[in-house]
Amino acid sequence: MSQSQWQWENATAGAVAGFATVAAMYPLDIVRTRFQVNDGRVTNFPTYKNTAHAIFTISRLEGLKGLYAGFLPAVLGSTVSWGLYFFFYGRAKQRYSKNREGTLSSGLHLASAAEAGALVSLCTNPIWLIKTRLQLQNPLNQNRRYAGIYDALRTILREEGWTALYKGLGPGLLMQVSHGAIQFTAYEELRRIMVDYKARKQKSESASNLLNSFDYAVLGGSSKIAAILITYPFQVIRTRTQQRPSDEGIPRYMNSWHVVKETTRFEGLRGFYKGITPNLLKNVPASSITFIVYENVLKLLRPVRKND
Repeated sequence: MSQSQWQWENATAGAVAGFATVAAMYPLDIVRTRFQVNDGRVTNFPTYKNTAHAIFTISRLEGLKGLYAGFLPAVLGSTVSWGLYFFFYGRAKQRYSKNREGTLSSGLHLASAAEAGALVSLCTNPIWLIKTRLQLQNPLNQNRRYAGIYDALRTILREEGWTALYKGLGPGLLMQVSHGAIQFTAYEELRRIMVDYKARKQKSESASNLLNSFDYAVLGGSSKIAAILITYPFQVIRTRTQQRPSDEGIPRYMNSWHVVKETTRFEGLRGFYKGITPNLLKNVPASSITFIVYENVLKLLRPVRKND
């Protein structure tokens, strides 16, 4: 069976990895989102001292439900995103590798990851907007609460129109393309270096058996740190843009450029990195989990391909 007919391997591995990642680390995602939108000038968001205080306060005032607000769209979004990402990334690498000998260059890995990131962002922005809105609901909000995904979607369409579902698409595209490109390029290059090192040391011909789950954890975490530090401001801009308007229909920020100007004016560079601590705590181990699951699911699926 041709390689193109087996792209479902990448999609399946990515989807399983995405679900495992979200389920394990979700409360930190809530904390990160709430830190990101708290610019110190609004009164409808609780004030948290640090990550631990935020988790304790949310659990005390809102219960477990508060720590898992928006969990369903997060699971859906992450599963779909990772599935599509690995699928588009695998297809792009396959297309670029045609008529080429040897492994792909760093530039082509970068192009593959950027292409996959753009396509995923276009497909999933409405899911992330709904997830952000649900995560930001708290006892201090004065808006009528969304009852769930369907109610949020219906209310947004009725009150704001379908274009509201694509709020934050600009910074989301920039973040997704650059973040994925940086992370996957770093991952592929670090993986190649590690495989070459172990191959020389163990004199093994099978690259797929050289690396273990600990290696994948190190590779995934290291590549994620680099991507987060460079692209995090885009995430803050997107989250602030996606906030729900007031009861009078007035948005907190008009567009991404408005976010940049207001954040720079009132908070400086520090404002673009609000919530980065829970983000690192969530995403570095989460990325390790993702790549452990992804690589091991691929190992399980490869024998099926051989049997066919």
